[in-house]
Amino acid sequence: MKRAIIIGATSGIGLEVARIWAARGWRLGIAGRREETLLRFQASYPAGQVEVQPLDVTADDAPRRLDELIARLGGMDVFFLSSGIGAQNPDLRPDVELQTAATNVGGFIRLTTAAFNYFRSNGGGHIAVISSIAGTQGLGAAPAYSATKRFQNTYIDALDQLARMQKLPIRFTDIRPGFVATDLLKGGRYPMLMQAPRVAAAIVRAVDRRKRVAVIDGRYCVLVFFWRLIPRWLWVRLPIRNR
Repeated sequence: MKRAIIIGATSGIGLEVARIWAARGWRLGIAGRREETLLRFQASYPAGQVEVQPLDVTADDAPRRLDELIARLGGMDVFFLSSGIGAQNPDLRPDVELQTAATNVGGFIRLTTAAFNYFRSNGGGHIAVISSIAGTQGLGAAPAYSATKRFQNTYIDALDQLARMQKLPIRFTDIRPGFVATDLLKGGRYPMLMQAPRVAAAIVRAVDRRKRVAVIDGRYCVLVFFWRLIPRWLWVRLPIRNR
C-alpha cells in the first residue's frame, strides 16, 4: 500500500489529489493550517487510513511536524507539496511580495529539503511539487508570484541533479498548472480556467507516470511553448492582465 504525504491538503488541488489517492486505498498523511478541515477529511475514511498534522510551511517547526506525521504514517513513498500563495500586486505592496516569498520560497525550501533528507536516509522516494506556468515568464501584475514559481522550477532541477550526483533513488515531478478555479484566484476573470478535480486527476496521472515536468493541460502546453519564443523586449510590452 502506497503512503503519501500531502502538504496543503485543506483546499483546492491538494484536497482533490488527497481524495483520489484515498479512494485508491493509499495511506495518507495530510497537513495544512486548518486542523478542523483535516479532521473532517480524516473522518470520511476508515480508521487508520488518514493521519493529520496541523502545519504552517512558514514556521520553523514545519520540518519537525512533517517528521512526526511521517512517523505516524509508518513511512513515506510520495511527498506532494501543494502549499502556495499568490496575488496580483500591481501597486507593488512590499507586504504582499514578502508574504508570497515567505511561503513560496522559504516554505518551499523548508519542506522539500526535509522530504529530500528523509528519502536520502530511507531508500528513496518521489517528490512532487506544484509550481506554475507563471515561472515561464515574469508577469507584471504578479511579480513575486512569478519569480517564486521560477525559483521553484530551478530548485527542483537542482535537487534532481544533486540526487543523481549522490546516486540517490529520488524521483521528481514539477507540476505546472495554468489558471485553476481555487481560492487563490478568487475575485478575477481568467482565461482557460480549469476546475480543481480535473487538474488533480491530471496530476495523479503525471505522478503515476513519473513525469519529470507536467504542464497542466494541453492548451497550456501550447501556450507555454509560444511564451518561450517571445523575446524579452516584446514580452515586457505585453499588457497581460486577468480582466
